[in-house]
Amino acid sequence: MKEFIINKNDAGQRLDKFIEKATVGMPKSLIYKSIRTKKIKVNRKRAEANYVLQQGDIVLLFLKEEFFASSDPDAYFLTLTPKVDIVHEDDDLLLVNKPMGVSCIPDEREDRDTLINHIKAYLYRKGEYDPESENSFAPALCNRIDRNTCGIVIAAKNAETLRKINDDIKFRRIDKKYLCIVHGIPKPGSSIIEGYLIKDSKTNTVKVYDTKPSKGDAKSIKTGYKVLRIKNSLSLVEVVLYTGRTHQIRAHMAHIGHPLLGDGKYGINKEDKKLGYKYQALCSYSTTIDGREYRIDPEDIWFVKEFNK
Repeated sequence: MKEFIINKNDAGQRLDKFIEKATVGMPKSLIYKSIRTKKIKVNRKRAEANYVLQQGDIVLLFLKEEFFASSDPDAYFLTLTPKVDIVHEDDDLLLVNKPMGVSCIPDEREDRDTLINHIKAYLYRKGEYDPESENSFAPALCNRIDRNTCGIVIAAKNAETLRKINDDIKFRRIDKKYLCIVHGIPKPGSSIIEGYLIKDSKTNTVKVYDTKPSKGDAKSIKTGYKVLRIKNSLSLVEVVLYTGRTHQIRAHMAHIGHPLLGDGKYGINKEDKKLGYKYQALCSYSTTIDGREYRIDPEDIWFVKEFNK
């Protein structure tokens, strides 16, 4: 038998969702069966799967011990020396500037040296995160950017903030701006372009169309851009996303004939690499939450420095 006392970070979520997080490898079918057969109780009484947990509730699980093994046996972040470039921090939020070449979360290329592990390590060393005192919550990222894109990523320190920010993102109440360098000079200098995007999961690429294709799961896209500076045959461009699709900026700019500098997936970067651009020149440099803007100084961004030389 395992007993959980619901704390502030656990409260406000459904019983079944809590059990998914608090156990390891437990099938959903078994979770619902255990709730029905009273092997999972709340305050020693039968509860429904959709019961919303309250702080102080006691959840009892009469289950096999195998479901209570640590979900993070290596606990790598506990010994990790954190490297976190902080843009803003308060009691609830942490906004960090993710460098190029770092994955936000574990993937097939890296499962340890990730942004979220560095954030956990940072908060653990500050004494703001103790995995032993949490039943189901861990600091989490609210948004992600590509491995080779740099810029602001939002992390929530508690469950209430995580729910709020995820809700704000879902209903597009958070504004984000990007800086990039593209080949050529977009005409006109400022515009909002629209189209449709289809993702190919096998190749992890997307394709953009001006009109909706008759086949495939096409998603509408809307991208705003403004040329800020021009140097030779390159343009420094500010981009606003009105929709947030996979590789939207890279694919949409390439579609209109202006691929990003250093982008080997949607451009031809053989010559770019010779100039030292191994990554796409793209940075999420501004994020506005509840009317307050948090930003990275453009002059501190690596490709802007190179552009200004």
